[in-house]
Amino acid sequence: MWCTSCALAVEGTVARHAGVESVSVHYPSATLWIAGEPRAIALETLAPRIKRLGYRLTALEPTSDTHARLEQESRYLSLRLAVGALFGMWTMLASIVIYAGALPDPTLERVLAWISGAFSLPVITFAGWPFYLAGWRTLRARRPGMDVLVSLGVLAAVGVSLGLLLRGSAEVYFDTAVMLIVLLLGGRLVETLCRHRGLKALDVLPSAAEEASVWRGEAWQTCALADIRPGERIRLTAGEPIPLDGVLETSAWVDTASLTGESLPRYVAASEEVYAGCRLSRAESTLVVTQAVGSRRLDQLREQMRHYQAQKGELQKLADRFAAWLSPAALAVGLATFPVALLLGLGVEEALVRALSVLVVACPCAVGLAVPLASLAGSGRLLQQGIALRDPAALERLAQVRTIAFDKTGTLTQGKPRLVRWQAREGGDKIAVKALARIAPCSTHPLAQALARWAEREAPTQAFEPEQIDDVPGQGVKVRLDGETLWLGSRAFLAHANIEVPAEAEQEDHAEASEVLLADAQGFLAGFYLFDTPYADTAQSLGALATAGYWVAMISGDRPGAVFAVADAVGLARSACYAERTPEAKARLLEGLPAPTLFVGDGVNDALSLAAADVGMAPANASPAAREGAAAHLLVPGIARLPQALRDARAARRVMVQNLVLSALYNTLALGLVIVMAIPPLVAVLAMVASSLSVTLNAARLAWREPPEEAVGEHSLSEDGTRVAQR
Repeated sequence: MWCTSCALAVEGTVARHAGVESVSVHYPSATLWIAGEPRAIALETLAPRIKRLGYRLTALEPTSDTHARLEQESRYLSLRLAVGALFGMWTMLASIVIYAGALPDPTLERVLAWISGAFSLPVITFAGWPFYLAGWRTLRARRPGMDVLVSLGVLAAVGVSLGLLLRGSAEVYFDTAVMLIVLLLGGRLVETLCRHRGLKALDVLPSAAEEASVWRGEAWQTCALADIRPGERIRLTAGEPIPLDGVLETSAWVDTASLTGESLPRYVAASEEVYAGCRLSRAESTLVVTQAVGSRRLDQLREQMRHYQAQKGELQKLADRFAAWLSPAALAVGLATFPVALLLGLGVEEALVRALSVLVVACPCAVGLAVPLASLAGSGRLLQQGIALRDPAALERLAQVRTIAFDKTGTLTQGKPRLVRWQAREGGDKIAVKALARIAPCSTHPLAQALARWAEREAPTQAFEPEQIDDVPGQGVKVRLDGETLWLGSRAFLAHANIEVPAEAEQEDHAEASEVLLADAQGFLAGFYLFDTPYADTAQSLGALATAGYWVAMISGDRPGAVFAVADAVGLARSACYAERTPEAKARLLEGLPAPTLFVGDGVNDALSLAAADVGMAPANASPAAREGAAAHLLVPGIARLPQALRDARAARRVMVQNLVLSALYNTLALGLVIVMAIPPLVAVLAMVASSLSVTLNAARLAWREPPEEAVGEHSLSEDGTRVAQR
């Protein structure tokens, strides 16, 4: 596609196809997002329709192909710009000599005018060809855009000049046609470089190797990643990127910097999941694959970013609506200017020049570029901060957020609770540990998973198959196995099952710990008390958000003692903390907070709140359900990157609004001005190009601005596994 008008033409053509519900063509990333009936939106159905317009529709290209395509476009533009600048220079020089009256004889002026026209031919034909082609395509699609106006402006300038030459006049406008083409080509080249820079945000996500060593036939074999399936074992080498998502068979230190930006390696225990793109810091290990190529977290993040870039937010839709009526309106005004000027008593030559100026100055280049380039640059900035967007409107909504609510466990805290105390009914110690080892793995809650790891160390169990699992998100789990029923969850969960908990199970000295209760058919069996440590940077991040004017809250399903303990540790007022909230209560509470709201949560019990909030955000260790329901993903554990990301979102929206307002004002005022007074076509060209470059460079400020400096150093591990930072 050549410009935003091409995108609107393709969009309009596809939208008219029966069975299409919604379609969005995003010019900066050259992608199309479509929803509708399966047969209507199939590639083989749409590709022929697009081909008739002169475009090619294919499956989504890899990121590497996107870079290659943009580099090819840059070379294509550079060649045409070089030809235009070389020959256009002589056209301009001849025009300047004529305008200055430097020649003594009018005959020499006419000869020089013909020479000026001759030098303009390569510019008008070769350099300007893409404008004519795109203009014809948009006309065929019944969506005439800026390329139609540019083409008419160039052809009108040439036509008026030839008419004047044939009448014996040397006052030609070949320089107007040349300047229009050359300056627009220059603007397109700058715009392409900005698009390339914006799409390079996807390079922040690492790339894994193409092959891996897999255990097959009692031996290690090197196979292509695409041939490796879930359940197979692959060998990992220290320092090399992990190629596939999976579960480690042995504990290891894992460097997650390439995926999450963490500067320090993280200890990952055996049976814990790691993701493609991370690296082993020390010894070799083996991994049981859980996700094949295409389903890895890395692939999903890339897909989500491309999905986001293909759609449009409210400001982009507003800009498209403005550009959609501006081009036909400008075309109608330009064509009407000539007869109206004649009726007002102007001469034919002056009427033609006035109409030419209207066509040139009305090109909506700036309107088309106002929002998409800023949106692309803004989403790239957020990805550099460790936040991936999967909703097109999330960037704009993040910039308007007033309230930020956090879940506790796994969001503000590390999600790795440690058991500080436990007690069982009389004589039930061993029974409790064995029962816990069997029921805890059936829940995905962080507290249950921590208890499962502890119980496995205390009482290893054989693999078993539960007969029935009833998991109540945020409350607990009921499991039936081998004819026995077990309950694990909160005090309220057991009370709902009519299980009485003895008073001595509630200890004041552990009121700050999270409580998990276990019961069997005989009633209460054991109580477990765990404490989860907040991330080291949580207090600083929450302070920064409060200073920035956000209303910050914590909403948790845990007991008040545990919630308030974390609140005190991170400097959050207890009045802004809400404990013992069910998933439904969390969502209702969010709806009552000052909107727009941002909710950050990681568990299955947070899925409803993520949907209820204006923007839902899933942290790095979130459950699949939370990731699916979130509009944005934190790639880095903790919330340290959130304050800067919100500042970047506000900056991106400011640039969008600035560009949209400036471009709209320019086109409206310039069009009105050129109608009521005579403006030379060359001045109209310069004004139009200046407006396009202004919005492009304004958006480029976001893409080229350096990220804030962070304390980054080299890190290593001591012999005992202690993390050591070296400056």
